[in-house]
Amino acid sequence: MRRRRRALTYCCRPCLALGTLAPLLLSQPLAADEMPKRGGTLTYLIPADAPPSFDAHKESTFATVHGFAPFYSQLIRINPDNPASTTDIVCDLCTGMAQTDGGTTWTFTLRQGVKFHDGTPLTAADVAASFNMIAFPPQGVLSPRVASFLMVDKIEATDPQTVVFRLKFPTAAFLPATASPFNWIYEKAILDKDPHWYEKNVMGSGPFKFVGYETGQSVKGERNPDYYDPKLPYLDGFVAIYADKEATRVAAIRSDRAALELRGMPPSGRDELTGALGDQIAVQEGDWDVGSAVTVNHEKKPFDDVRVRRALSLAVDRWGGAPPLSKIAIVQTVGGLVFPGSPLAATKAELEQMAGYWPDIEKSRAEARRLLKEAGAENLSFELLNRNVDQPYKYVGTWLIDQWSKIGLRVTQKMVPTALWFDSMRNGDFSVVVEAPGYGIVNPVIDIQKFLPAALAGENYARYEDKHAVELYEALLHETDPAKQRAAMRAFDIYMLDIQAHAMFVLWWHRIVPYRSYLKGFKIAPTHFINMDLARLWLDK
Repeated sequence: MRRRRRALTYCCRPCLALGTLAPLLLSQPLAADEMPKRGGTLTYLIPADAPPSFDAHKESTFATVHGFAPFYSQLIRINPDNPASTTDIVCDLCTGMAQTDGGTTWTFTLRQGVKFHDGTPLTAADVAASFNMIAFPPQGVLSPRVASFLMVDKIEATDPQTVVFRLKFPTAAFLPATASPFNWIYEKAILDKDPHWYEKNVMGSGPFKFVGYETGQSVKGERNPDYYDPKLPYLDGFVAIYADKEATRVAAIRSDRAALELRGMPPSGRDELTGALGDQIAVQEGDWDVGSAVTVNHEKKPFDDVRVRRALSLAVDRWGGAPPLSKIAIVQTVGGLVFPGSPLAATKAELEQMAGYWPDIEKSRAEARRLLKEAGAENLSFELLNRNVDQPYKYVGTWLIDQWSKIGLRVTQKMVPTALWFDSMRNGDFSVVVEAPGYGIVNPVIDIQKFLPAALAGENYARYEDKHAVELYEALLHETDPAKQRAAMRAFDIYMLDIQAHAMFVLWWHRIVPYRSYLKGFKIAPTHFINMDLARLWLDK
């Protein structure tokens, strides 16, 4: 008997899980009675020295996204009118999406009449080629998001307006993985000739057309008159200036040589601008999908002992430390492995049951001392490796050292340049290190892959193997029922942070974006990667 195909069809917007992050808005981005104005050139700042390349398929840095996202479209994305949501995913190049075969087949219908900036029609073949390059890169092509598409078996264009993703199994992780802000749609003909072409060149279908790039200085774009939405963009163009020094960026906004930086500033930068400019500056803030974490090298004694690892976490007063730290550094929210704005995140009551999150810090530290004594590691001395960046690395590292001193540990901090920091982690040349796991889009089931055993997760520098951790993750990855998925995530969280203490989360970051109040349409998101095409921004001057 032939199995009947049951289709669940969405018109542009799928109905996803329920959670939504509500950011703190110090200034509302757009009043209901404000009508966008056309025209003008937006100048903004990118807090980096230069992008490693222009190719978002290859890179993982905001230095690429902030400069070049305005030139590209995506298949689907987080709703640009609701970017604070962690689950509101809508069409960009598609007009509808449907899942069939029990969730193992996803079909996307594309808009008609979309063109690349060179006039070439954009078809399903371009979309399929782009995602195949991301999910199944050919020899010699780097794709850091291959693991995000482990559930995908095949991607194909079945006709010029239809793209089909065939999955190995249904999973809630697929749709947000597909909506990643790095999944720009490229021309198939260009990729076929040279898969590396986009590293140094630009050709998209986004709201802005590429004008030029001055190496390490700036990127310029102009309004795309053939953009699929004739109402957008509002701006005539933009200039993105690379400026890696915070003082330079604050001075540029203060003197109105730039309207904002899109990544985020520390409290001191916000306070300086608001203090100097008053209502000429607006500010939006919210939880940031980046966290300060501690990674312990399981290959170094005594850190191969779970008792020592648990003691390190038990000593840290997250609840008491968050308020004062948030006044000087870009950290604020206590959480586990999952971004606090996600429906899968642990509640405060759930967190308080795990080691390192107990509400009674004296009880917690007494247990830490007991564990160290039992493990023969009393008065332990070690070096804390850290990135030579003030915000928030240096602040967090200094605070951790003080916390550990309260259980008798003697810790020194070694601050090193970013390249050496990465090399040391990759080579295992450390005992304990401050890290900052961060993600382009909130997708907890994929995000926690970093904490899988080292044989499966190249970015897990803790260097351990654990069969049960893999089993817990596999159960989570294959679960589609929201309640059961949340229970599976709690089991993984508890096992990793408490029972085995393989990982140690400290505090989640806090994004602060001050900007000139004449800039309208900006809406803060929980990551500094999504909603970067600038299409809905406008200037009230």
